[in-house]
Amino acid sequence: MSRERIAVEPGDASGRLLIRLDALLAPLERGFNLIAAFFILALMLVGVVQVLGRKLFNAPIYGYVDLIEISMATFAFLGIAWCERLGGHVRMELLLGRTRGRLRWGLEVFGVVVAMFVIAVLGFYAYRHFLRAYELGDSTIDAEYPLWPSKLMVPLSFALLWLRLLIHLLGYLRLFARPGLRPVAVPTVAEVEELAREEIEVVGLGGEQVRG
Repeated sequence: MSRERIAVEPGDASGRLLIRLDALLAPLERGFNLIAAFFILALMLVGVVQVLGRKLFNAPIYGYVDLIEISMATFAFLGIAWCERLGGHVRMELLLGRTRGRLRWGLEVFGVVVAMFVIAVLGFYAYRHFLRAYELGDSTIDAEYPLWPSKLMVPLSFALLWLRLLIHLLGYLRLFARPGLRPVAVPTVAEVEELAREEIEVVGLGGEQVRG
């Protein structure tokens, strides 16, 4: 997948609106992704402390398994909206890559609508699951840490992903109505030549850094 293009043609009001919407949502997605990355780093450090504490001092971290259980939802879900924005998710593009014009954008619209429906259903039940854990005081088995903060991450992540999918839907509807416009605020299928060019540039940049 390639990233969305920013420049739009003069008079393309819908394209400028999508750029503004994308710019408004991007910092929140980036923040969620940064939090997920922080938890991954913290989990690695805690794991090192756990191993060293157990081997050297016979003093493992109390509730280590419970901490892992709580943190998993954070780095598993908080980054999905950012991944969707960049088009980093896995898609079956064997058929889509062979289509052009309104057919391609119509298929994209259909796929996004289905995804929005699925995420809405999952988000609704994830929120109910969080409410149940909060009201009942659900906790981990061993250390009895509260579980509701971890379960809250799931509906929040789905809500952010749903907003990103909404922007994608508007972007694909714009292209379906006017296929000649430049794609804005949507991931697009990268051609084989484009992918090869990007990899060549990356390899060339790495070689220059090594020589430097």
